[in-house]
Amino acid sequence: MRTGIDKLGLVIGLLVAYGALVAPFALFRANRIVAGEPRPTWEALPVVPATVLLALLALASVVIVFRTSTWWRLGLAAATLAILAISIGISGRFLSPEGNSYARVSPASGFWILTVAFALVAADAITRLRPRPAVRVVLLAGALGGLAAILMSGWWDDLSLLKEYANRADVFWQEAGQHVSLALGSLVAAVLIGLPLGILCHRVEPLRAGVLNTLNLIQTIPSIALFGILIAPLGWIAVHVPGAAALGIRGIGAAPAFVALFLYSLLPVVANTVVGLAGVPRETNEAALGVGMTGAQRLLGIELPLAMPVILTGIRIVLVQNIGLATIAALIGGGGFGVFVFQGIGQTAMDLALLGAVPTVILAFAAATVLDALIEMNAPARQRGRTA
Repeated sequence: MRTGIDKLGLVIGLLVAYGALVAPFALFRANRIVAGEPRPTWEALPVVPATVLLALLALASVVIVFRTSTWWRLGLAAATLAILAISIGISGRFLSPEGNSYARVSPASGFWILTVAFALVAADAITRLRPRPAVRVVLLAGALGGLAAILMSGWWDDLSLLKEYANRADVFWQEAGQHVSLALGSLVAAVLIGLPLGILCHRVEPLRAGVLNTLNLIQTIPSIALFGILIAPLGWIAVHVPGAAALGIRGIGAAPAFVALFLYSLLPVVANTVVGLAGVPRETNEAALGVGMTGAQRLLGIELPLAMPVILTGIRIVLVQNIGLATIAALIGGGGFGVFVFQGIGQTAMDLALLGAVPTVILAFAAATVLDALIEMNAPARQRGRTA
């Protein structure tokens, strides 16, 4: 094993030093809307936990700056992330005045910098180990399970983010369901329409340029503008088409958000279907034709399976994009996690905004990881970067 300085580790080590020694670890506020008082690590925690945390960060910095065992780096990153999670819970209890329900304690920039730094170390270690797709999904499930265990244990209940959740628990899960419904529903609709349309564009070349250029034009329209454009026609349909309002079609709400997300989703699905089918080797099609396969048999048995990794890449792009864009739907009454984001911004309550932003990021990351694994499992063996 080579020794010396790891360049990425050096950058992350500097981030760790800044997050631990310069940036505040926690913010204390007298109530949810006033400016916070930053507290460094040694003031945000009791003496013993602060000493343990700083010692662990010092050790971790040495390990990641130098070229060390990848497994050692991964294990240390996971342990440090766990200790950080425990420490911020201790900080919430330590800084919260007893019997004061108005005071708020929030993670500050130092905590977030340290968390991102060691998440990067873990991601870099996993990339170097090149685990199989199923192993990556298991690691993701383990990380989400650990986060769920901390949340269910009540360890973070004194943090402002969890207090905001406690006040909105029922509404939170309702909006979470709405967010997922918008993102997944528009994706399913885009696949049902976009996949046949992509096959048609591949088969009928004169149609291809017009369809792709139209879908490209839709992509250039800003999301808020597209939501606004759809209000008038959908409102007209709700008024003049019998039964439309009963189906939930109206000028504001989930309907324009769903249609907008569907329109944004079409280009990646259609374009990747065209590219994937175009990438099928001509010799393969000729061999299938030679053994007497019909056009439908070639499409279903040869072309689509070979094009599937590229098609799945388009679906991955759409899903991650839709999870993010669904946040904007709250501006037109579409619901979703954006409800908390915009309420928090309007009330200058940043922890309320985080109540919508953090689940959105976690959901997008989890979706990307799972679909990346599916893409790799559907790729030909020579493209996986490892032998089966």
